[in-house]
Amino acid sequence: MARITLDDLAHSYDRHPRGDADYALKPMTLTWRDGGAYALLGSSGCGKTTLLNIISGLVRPSRGRVLFGDRDVTNLPTAARDIAQVFQFPVVYDTMTVRQNLAFPLKNRGVPEAEIARRVAGVAAMIGMEETLDRRARGLTADAKQKISLGRGMVRHDVNAILFDEPLTVIDPHMKWELRTQLKSLHREFGHTMIYVTHDQTEALTFADEVVVMSEGRVVQAGTPQSLFDRPEHTFVGYFIGSPGMNLLDAQVDGATARVAGAAVPLAAPYRLNAGRVQIGIRPDAARLSGGGDGIPFRLERVEDVGHHRILRGRVGDQPFNVVQGEGAPIPADADRVTLDPARIGVFVDDWRVEPQERAA
Repeated sequence: MARITLDDLAHSYDRHPRGDADYALKPMTLTWRDGGAYALLGSSGCGKTTLLNIISGLVRPSRGRVLFGDRDVTNLPTAARDIAQVFQFPVVYDTMTVRQNLAFPLKNRGVPEAEIARRVAGVAAMIGMEETLDRRARGLTADAKQKISLGRGMVRHDVNAILFDEPLTVIDPHMKWELRTQLKSLHREFGHTMIYVTHDQTEALTFADEVVVMSEGRVVQAGTPQSLFDRPEHTFVGYFIGSPGMNLLDAQVDGATARVAGAAVPLAAPYRLNAGRVQIGIRPDAARLSGGGDGIPFRLERVEDVGHHRILRGRVGDQPFNVVQGEGAPIPADADRVTLDPARIGVFVDDWRVEPQERAA
């Protein structure tokens, strides 16, 4: 196991990058502690897999260093890094049995037969393949083959890190939850450093101790799942984390008041802002629907009942706006306004959170 440091790392697939737009990964510096569980989260094309492949040695970065502990591994091949990698689509040996596939990494390292048998049995139980251990991999379903890939990545105890590149894409939805839970249990038991790439926020937030959110090749925020939800540092994080995501409204902010769609919105503290596009952000559960009186003009378009709560979808001016309220809470017949909890409003300039005056001072 190892602490992993990305030191001033950046990468371009262009041999002669001329500017920021030519970089698939913008400059970043990150340190992941030994034994931590991390997720790289973002939409397709944001650079997650490129970053994972740099860590594994499949791609050499254009600049910067990759350190495992104090050891610079930037120029080392994958085989010299002692990592296990599980890819998005299954990579198995079709002519081998499930047992032989799972045992293969251990046999290559000369692990005693008794220990191989013990570890293979344990991993097979974890991935639910005890009954198929002696079947050949050829002919198994795609999700069964991916479970073999997962098991082969987890059977070793001597790795610096286990890297997962969207490993549950082909897994049956009911099995996904179970495997995520088992991966978390495995992490607690053996303490491997684990890095998990996904575009699915549920996978990231349930698996990882710390989530690194990426957008357009840039790390926009790294933190615990709770901190990402409560205090997004970038509008992408606010919108991407949560279901539904954070409401974002164009605004003018003067001191402790924001003006949105012609209405005054009180803020918890005063702000002094520089030039740029100003928005306020609020989670749907921190907004309340009302009829008349104070608040921002709101047009309710539809109600979605999702079981333990309802999502009221509508618009503030021409901007979409969602309100989440409890299943039993009434919807006023004359509902045409929303009021916002000042303590939970974030202020953003050009997509980045800004601090109120007293905190920034």
